Amino acid sequence: MVGPSLKTPFGLGQTKPRHYLEMARVAWRNRDEAGYAWRILRDGVCDGCALGTSGLRDWTLDGVHLCMVRLDLLRLNTMPALDPAVLADAGALTARGSTELRALGRLAHPMVRRAGEPGFRRVGWPEAVDLAASRLAEVRERDPTRAAFFLTSRGIPNETYYVAQKAARFLGTPHVDTAARLCHAASTIALRRALGVGAATNSYRDWLDAELIVFFGSNVPNNQPVTIKYLHFARRRGTEIAVVNPYREPGLDRYWVPSVASSALFGTDLAEHWYAVDTGGDLAFLNGTMKALLDLPDGVARDFVERSTEGFADVEAALRDTSWEAIEQSSGVPRAEMERFAGLLCSRPKTILVWSMGLTQHRHGVDTVLALANLGLMRGLPGKAGAGLVPIRGHSGVQGGAEVGCAPESDTETLDRWADAWGFEPPRGPGLAATGQIEAAAAAAIDAWWIVGGNFLETAPEPERQKRALHRPALRIHQDVVLNTAMLVEPSDTVLLLPATTRYEIPGGVTETTTERRIVFSPSIRHDGAESRTLDECRPEWEVLCEVVSRARPDPPGVLGFGSTGAIRTEIAATVPRYAGIENLKRKGDQFQWGGPQLFEDGRFATPSGRARFHAVEPPADREPLDGELFLSTRRGRQFNSMVHAVRDPLTGLERSDLLMNAEDGRARGIRAGQRVAVSSPVSRVEFVARFGPIKAGNVEAHWPECMELLPWSLDPDSGEPEYGVRVRVERTEADA
Repeated sequence: MVGPSLKTPFGLGQTKPRHYLEMARVAWRNRDEAGYAWRILRDGVCDGCALGTSGLRDWTLDGVHLCMVRLDLLRLNTMPALDPAVLADAGALTARGSTELRALGRLAHPMVRRAGEPGFRRVGWPEAVDLAASRLAEVRERDPTRAAFFLTSRGIPNETYYVAQKAARFLGTPHVDTAARLCHAASTIALRRALGVGAATNSYRDWLDAELIVFFGSNVPNNQPVTIKYLHFARRRGTEIAVVNPYREPGLDRYWVPSVASSALFGTDLAEHWYAVDTGGDLAFLNGTMKALLDLPDGVARDFVERSTEGFADVEAALRDTSWEAIEQSSGVPRAEMERFAGLLCSRPKTILVWSMGLTQHRHGVDTVLALANLGLMRGLPGKAGAGLVPIRGHSGVQGGAEVGCAPESDTETLDRWADAWGFEPPRGPGLAATGQIEAAAAAAIDAWWIVGGNFLETAPEPERQKRALHRPALRIHQDVVLNTAMLVEPSDTVLLLPATTRYEIPGGVTETTTERRIVFSPSIRHDGAESRTLDECRPEWEVLCEVVSRARPDPPGVLGFGSTGAIRTEIAATVPRYAGIENLKRKGDQFQWGGPQLFEDGRFATPSGRARFHAVEPPADREPLDGELFLSTRRGRQFNSMVHAVRDPLTGLERSDLLMNAEDGRARGIRAGQRVAVSSPVSRVEFVARFGPIKAGNVEAHWPECMELLPWSLDPDSGEPEYGVRVRVERTEADA
């Protein structure tokens, strides 16, 4: 194989995505709806990551922007309906994975299954609504807090999130949450504590003006590929890129941007600085970096810290009291490397810190993001042009979902505002987060569970716990566009499948909020001469939520009487102050950025004191593995969330059954590349195929959700976010792959 330092035309001989070939395959898969597919790409807002392209363009760079994440999802919007008869035997379908189930086609008719029945039968909407409403009314009469609502991020727009949280609270339960609980909940909580706002402080345009961009536990070539185009042009302007990660991700080493001729031909060299940290060791690495900064002449932005922050003295004292030996042990990084990183930060004042699941999906995720915020404040990054903090989002709905209220906790001021606007008193107590809902459902403390999208069997640890949680509620409602394995879990009483529209099929159009806080209008896409596609009996989620909950609680009337998505946006503008202006978004390209391009430009923060807050944090005490143990973390391949699109990852060459490990760790265990290995955790044992690569010794990675069985149920106490890593033992088996 050609080495990464060599350049061959179009990357021939190298492991890389074959973009043009893949685009041709996408076109072929969508050939039955070619015109409609093209209009989605030309006019719709991307339903993949939260970059937020409108059509084929954005607000960062001129030119066409298109990536394989979006193209892989295109078939969800164009595929025909599945034959409802296949659901008559659920047992026969349980042998299929979600990828096979998705390929059966769109859910297009309401379906119901009762305990003891072999499968689902088709029902009409009147029967489905009567069933859901009557059962929810019974729950409300007994105890409305025994109902819960969960929404995933599968292209769900702000309007649906807002209606869902209002409907849940009207029913009488505060238990409403989104898929952000499983990814960036730690970021939201930490940034609110530190800055007063749980969002990126800067815009994507700042990437083009930064002197340094640092990625922590983030693989943007795989999850947000269009950002690599930004990095390509940033590199041309002199921006340097650093990566803090256990694995030297090939896509961050070099990437081929298909819409830039020179990059498509020979690739773009990206990261120059690499810092190999142990899985979960980022908090200690960040503390070590700050400890080194304290001893550098310009290491601390003293004027900014004194003028705009509080709590720095406590952090400084804690850092000085912590030994380098303890920091090195917890991070897995030598002191000299942390000092090198500190020096790099000092030499590049305009720095952007970008992070993702590698920082948040730990039981100390909130503390890790607080440490990162400390570093950003120490360097004076928030509010500075070409600098900032970016919790980069991988799904188009997660930023806006919580911002429009789809979260289990709200402050008193917000609840008072809603009570005045809505005409009823919303429940005041804190609700259950998604993971709390899972625990309650598994303990038979939830009687009705309404799940919009998502699949806890594949996205949350301990699949057996998830099966119990899905089985026990007397009523389980799945509202989605395709079939998945969670829907097939046999109910204790009743499970109802409600067919949903995609965002492009919703009359009146919808909005999403991007990573950079930009609220963007996505119009409905014309189909066969109509305003939008109508696939059999599919209905918008928001519309069904309103009808069912209004039937379950008819008084006071009209609370959920929205006539259109425009009416929903008008109410959002009146009840969510940051979203004032959303009512004016009506056409393709309409958008605005709440907070402006840069938050905190005036040095004042959204905290009660107006100052950003430092927090002294330290790594958990039990980080050191026992003899022979390795840190396992999950990784993504060619997939969107848990939706797998290909067996082989074109960026790494790894297959779904592979275990990525360091060659030294392999040799120490008598393991050869390509040999089958057994990976054992405290809760399970799974076999993989050993593949060696540039990952830090002591660490291994396996694809998610294939490795979910290995993960114990372990939550961050501050955010409720699960830990997606575990200490494991790896042993060879007798067989080769």
